[in-house]
Amino acid sequence: MKIRVGFGFDVHQLVEGRDLWLGGVKLHHNKGLMGHSDADVLIHAICDALLGAANMRDIGYHFPDNSSEYKNIDSKLLLKKVVELIAIKGYRVGNIDATVCAERPKLNPHIPVMQQVLAEVMGVGVDDVSIKATTTEKLGFTGREEGISAYATVLIEKD
Repeated sequence: MKIRVGFGFDVHQLVEGRDLWLGGVKLHHNKGLMGHSDADVLIHAICDALLGAANMRDIGYHFPDNSSEYKNIDSKLLLKKVVELIAIKGYRVGNIDATVCAERPKLNPHIPVMQQVLAEVMGVGVDDVSIKATTTEKLGFTGREEGISAYATVLIEKD
């Protein structure tokens, strides 16, 4: 069996007038993330990690933010397509370990639902999707609640 690892990072600005989507789940918050798609920063980091592990460039290469085809698209559809893309090279998702960095809203209560949603989209078990939440102790753009960032490490496998 061949295994490869990948790392992904993404950040989006918090703005008023947008829904907040994280891990494929709509969260109640007074601000949402700005972006061409639904701006789900967690899914975008996972997509980049998967694509990187398979040596297939990044999310912007496959889903450009100047394409009307992807305007306001549900990022779960992008993740599903990424899983299909790595499968073309013979890879499948082994596991995901991700961290979301946000001051608010508190994410821990939502993590089990995010894990379930992401596992279903990727066709893996819930136990294969680890999501952690942290803050920056009020430091930096995250601490000032100007944006949210996410980091993801993935393992992909090929027989």
